[in-house]
Amino acid sequence: MDHRNACLMPDIMHTSDQKERRVGIELELSGLSYDQLVFIVADFLGTKPRLESRYVTKLETDLGEFTVELDSELVKDLDFSDAGLPDSIRELGGQALEVIDAAAERIVPLEIITPPLPFSEVEQIESLVNTLREHGALGSRESIYYAFGLQLNPELPDLKPATVVRYLQAFAGLYEWLKSRHQLDISRKMTTYIEPWSSRYTTRLMEDDYEPDQAELLHDYLKYNPTRNRALDLLPLFAHLDSSLLGEYVQDTRIKSRPTLHYRLPDCDIDNPSWRFADVWNDWVVLEQIASNAHQLADLRARYREAQKLNLHNLTHSWLDSSSEWLQSLGYA
Repeated sequence: MDHRNACLMPDIMHTSDQKERRVGIELELSGLSYDQLVFIVADFLGTKPRLESRYVTKLETDLGEFTVELDSELVKDLDFSDAGLPDSIRELGGQALEVIDAAAERIVPLEIITPPLPFSEVEQIESLVNTLREHGALGSRESIYYAFGLQLNPELPDLKPATVVRYLQAFAGLYEWLKSRHQLDISRKMTTYIEPWSSRYTTRLMEDDYEPDQAELLHDYLKYNPTRNRALDLLPLFAHLDSSLLGEYVQDTRIKSRPTLHYRLPDCDIDNPSWRFADVWNDWVVLEQIASNAHQLADLRARYREAQKLNLHNLTHSWLDSSSEWLQSLGYA
């Protein structure tokens, strides 16, 4: 698999009802004012922006509705024009918002959220990234307090427990490799919202005889990972599958129900000329291919379990090195 090419496609392109699979993409960045970003994205998409609320703009296209927003609920919801506030506060509101805006746009990430895009249309994101870079967009490495990400929300081929398990097993086996390729910035490494799954969970997950039904699948995961703060966050998917069961473990209004995985690991390194959206996407496609290949997935599970044993080989060889060599032997990397 040649990662120098444009966005590659997995073998499974359609859902079980024969519709092309889709992916939602979230891109965090800085270096531009909110108004600049709205103008650039609207011009790129060839559409007119519609201000929904302070720091939330919608852009309607043939592919669906894009959103540009400041990724901070606190700042977006500030309203000094509220009649319930004292007159003295409301009179100072305009000046206060100017100060808050200036600070927020330097520290809080601006975010572009796509509608669910057909897999075959993701190449457009590469063009958008190049356009934003040309206009001065900045990514994670620009400052220690920037921790910006590129998040993928890929739709699954179907929602059968066996299908979900295959994707989870592929991710568990490839986590170290993916992290080495796309988790570059110290500011994001210091955060807690891209943690790996509990090792006790992955030990159970990677057994060859792990064949849970839906309830068991959710219980097993949530027992050890009752949080959104995971590199592959399953809570949106679980909210879609069984919101009542999810509520027994996690109550968080930020969780949005959708039939997708939520891949949060990659940095957004947008101001780096050698950083490409396609590299992030194509490495996800590697996971897709292994998840859909029973022989390769079984081999990955076996190698992963062997790597957990205490022996001389494992003391001198990291799982990152071993998994990277294995992928290279298969022509993936």
